[in-house]
Amino acid sequence: MKAVIYARYSSDNQREESIEGQLRENKAFAEKNGIEIIGTYIDRALSAKIDNMPEFQKMIKDSSKGLFDIVIVWKLDRFARNRYDSAFYKATMKKNNVKVMYNDYNCAE
Repeated sequence: MKAVIYARYSSDNQREESIEGQLRENKAFAEKNGIEIIGTYIDRALSAKIDNMPEFQKMIKDSSKGLFDIVIVWKLDRFARNRYDSAFYKATMKKNNVKVMYNDYNCAE
């Protein structure tokens, strides 16, 4: 299965290392589960307002192209903080035959 990683941090108060940590942990998770990482989408110093995250929006658009089967996210709150947005975009991914996997819960939705 082919996957991409989505990583973000939400404010200038957080450090760039948080992105590197998310990437490192998600790559290890993928390797452990036999998943091939083919790319990353990274939003730096942006809030979880969906319309404010250009890489997130690009990932959603790309999910309809059949380029990947899975999106790996370090934690649920890295995907979206708002329940409505989270449910809406997970449903969009599901419609596009893409699973969202959270590394910290080791579960797929």
